[in-house]
Amino acid sequence: MTIVSGFADISLLQLLLIAAMALFASIIGGLAGYGTGALMPLVLVPLVGAEPVVPIIAISAMLTNASRALAYVRHADRRRVLIVLACAALTTALGAYGYTRLTNAGAALVIGTMLILSVPLRRMLRRRDVRIGDAGLAAGSVGYGVLVGGTSGSGVILLSLLMASGLEGAAVIATDAMISLGTGLIKISVFGLAGAVTAQVLALALLIGGMAVPGAFLARAFVERMPVQIHTAILDAAVITGGLVMIAAAARQLMA
Repeated sequence: MTIVSGFADISLLQLLLIAAMALFASIIGGLAGYGTGALMPLVLVPLVGAEPVVPIIAISAMLTNASRALAYVRHADRRRVLIVLACAALTTALGAYGYTRLTNAGAALVIGTMLILSVPLRRMLRRRDVRIGDAGLAAGSVGYGVLVGGTSGSGVILLSLLMASGLEGAAVIATDAMISLGTGLIKISVFGLAGAVTAQVLALALLIGGMAVPGAFLARAFVERMPVQIHTAILDAAVITGGLVMIAAAARQLMA
């Protein structure tokens, strides 16, 4: 297996489209704390199918979150990082294993449904201004592990948990990035053992992750200048639309 062979079935135009979306998603992620897992499936699913999407994003997220953690490292809350990882490790592995058992249509249904639900869930949690302590964060992390292990776009749940625990601004983004590095290692290990890491998965993951590095630092430059409400509204619309498209495509496959 070579990385170059992973690009064999993808045209140059498609690679440029993936790279452009990866850069855009990384900037959005650096501003809002989430974005890559929600936006990349909109481009990847039509090109490579639903099955490899979560492994691709899991591997690329290692570079995305490493660059984001580096950009915001001084703001990270290491105590909360340890709490979440300790409680989410096992369920993340179980969620990732469950994903490897899905068909292409099943994977599309899972991803599409999670993307659509993430928008009202984020809005509901923000509106209710929920507050939790370390025990609540630990309990929430157990459920979060299942979702992050087997879906794409579940990062909004972790952000909501961290904000509910009292973190704000750059501290949320930095802490989220460090936690995501840990859960990402677990997911990649499971996907690797299950044979889900193909040459194409690795090649596209490295392309997306590579584009994310400059995106994280561009986001830091813009973080105090761009109204969060604007790009959040655009992201919500794109996520819901993409989720509906994936579910419709999965339904057609199941009925065929």
